[in-house]
Amino acid sequence: MQIWAIFWHIRTLTDQPIAISGVGLARIVPVIIFSLVSGVVADSYDRRTIIFITQSGAALLALILGLLTRWGHITIWYIYLLTALGAIVIAFDGPARAALIPNLVPAEHLANAFSLNSIAFDAGSVIGPAVTGFVIAASGQASVYIINAVSYVAVIIALILIGEIPQKIQLRANGMSLGSIREGIGFIVSKPIIFSSMILDFIATFFASASTLMPFVANDVLHVNVVAYGWLSAAQSAGAMTAAVVISQVHQLHKQGALFLGAVFIFGLATVLFGAATSFGVAWAALAVTGAADGVSTIIRNTIRQLQTPDEMRGRMTSVNQIFFQGGPQLGEFEAGAAAQLFGTPFAIISGGVGCMIGLGLILFKWPQIWRYDGDEPMLAGAGAD
Repeated sequence: MQIWAIFWHIRTLTDQPIAISGVGLARIVPVIIFSLVSGVVADSYDRRTIIFITQSGAALLALILGLLTRWGHITIWYIYLLTALGAIVIAFDGPARAALIPNLVPAEHLANAFSLNSIAFDAGSVIGPAVTGFVIAASGQASVYIINAVSYVAVIIALILIGEIPQKIQLRANGMSLGSIREGIGFIVSKPIIFSSMILDFIATFFASASTLMPFVANDVLHVNVVAYGWLSAAQSAGAMTAAVVISQVHQLHKQGALFLGAVFIFGLATVLFGAATSFGVAWAALAVTGAADGVSTIIRNTIRQLQTPDEMRGRMTSVNQIFFQGGPQLGEFEAGAAAQLFGTPFAIISGGVGCMIGLGLILFKWPQIWRYDGDEPMLAGAGAD
């Protein structure tokens, strides 16, 4: 709810698309600064405890945002600041959370586990934006942020119910050293199948960050109200949840490399369709397809990376990956806002979709082995095996 409310909030404070770029920068700069350290933390300390701390911090920041808005003290700069502080929390939360999943389920069920995790995430991402429009219309912008703050109680309860989780913890004598960070980076670079998926993730999300311009599409292209904006914002997650449900029922997913690349191509193509849409129905359907395609690629790339990474390295692997998968969309927000400011919203979205497909072709040319990845390969010991 909160991120879509922030996008709408920015649009109510200014009609300049470039303002969206500030949100993107506020979300990515802290991730770039803190991600490598946060990965070492996730490998050196109890991941469940880390998530307790980060989720509590996120709840506090949402409450502050809600109160500032309720009291009439909010400005764009406060939104940027609180978004940046939230990004620091996310930088530490992401590696611990992603690395925790393989500690909970055996390797042969990991793809299904990520599918179920995606279903849970996407269900919230469908309901949240859809409800956001109604909440803003009924009780104001601040209510969204306060509801988000209260919702973290459920996360804390879930963490308590999980209980203690076995984890291979890196020796702390070397845990926070620069050598540990270099070891994590070196591991990723030595694994073409992992490294190429990260690069493709960045390129696809950088060029196809259509969602950040949603308030401007709703207001200035489709001419719909805040409730319709909420439904439009939920479209991608509805598609992603559908894809996750289907994949969760597949016993063993083969030809994962080809599926991953095909999903990215469809993602770019549907982004072009969304940028060209002039009716609400077409725009919603195009966004749903982008969500389904992104859902497939997310599940597959997460499975690839976690299966090909030893447990004591997963936090660092995820932290480096975090720079790519968050850097792409957040820097893409900056690019999309600037392009929309200069050339208009439809051009910014369409050109992004085209850029995504061109980037896919370049990645496939550079790392053709990703096409041959099936999904049942054992954990590889060296770079050459990929």
